[in-house]
This record gives sequence, structure tokens and C-alpha cells, in this order.
Amino acid sequence: MADLLAYLGLFVSALGAATILPMQSEAVLVGLLLTEKYSTFWLVATAGGGNVLGALLNWFLGRGIERFRTHRWFPIGPQALERAQHWYQRYGKWSLLASWLPIVGDPITVVAGVLREPLPMFLLLVTIAKVGRYLVLTAATTGLT
Repeated sequence: MADLLAYLGLFVSALGAATILPMQSEAVLVGLLLTEKYSTFWLVATAGGGNVLGALLNWFLGRGIERFRTHRWFPIGPQALERAQHWYQRYGKWSLLASWLPIVGDPITVVAGVLREPLPMFLLLVTIAKVGRYLVLTAATTGLT
């Protein structure tokens, strides 16, 4: 049961970190890796899955942004959204490879929804970026570099 809770906690932190919420999942992943009690593969898969799902929520938010943009609770400020739109318009769908970056990464996934990036391409590029980040972090933590 404790193992399931550890994976669930990692999944939730990774999902939250991929949304506009101010959360970080890297510390949770590193902590679990350092215990050496859990499967490295399943830790990376869990964190990657949660993070990609969070980005997918951003994409759906972007699809409906015009309805929500003026609401007080809308989580993206106009400046962050403008920066992300500029980045996306300059680099196109390839900017999704930067979706792992702090500050601009999450708004880029929202902008991809706004600009109607096709879902299969969105998922492919975001998965490469997000899982890639966790793989690098895992390699650095476990000494696999």
C-alpha cells in the first residue's frame, strides 16, 4: 500500500507541476529514486505520465481560452500568455520540445491548444520533452550519466 501511495504522490505532483499550479515534481522523483525501493522505470513512467496528462489539461484549457480568459481565476497572466504565443509563433510546434522549461513551458502547452495544434503531434512532442527531462534527472540522480 505504501508503494502505491508513493507512486500516486509522484503522479499527482507531476500532474500538478505540468499545469499552471506552482508545483514541482523533481524533488519527489529524486527523493523516491534515492530510497532505491522503487522501480526506476515505473518512477519515470509515472512522473512522465502525470506530467503529460497535466500538459494535456493545459491544451484543453487553451482550446477554450476565449471563454475563460477574462475570468479572475484564469491562471495565466496576459504577459506569460503573450510570451508563450510569441515563442510558439516563432518556432511552431517544435516549441513544444521546450514544454519542460520553467515559466514558459506550461503556457506553451496552453498556446498549442489556442492555436489548435493537432492532438497527436502535441502528445508526441510533449511526451518527448517531459519524459526526456525525467530521464536526464534520473540519470543524474542515479549516476547513470
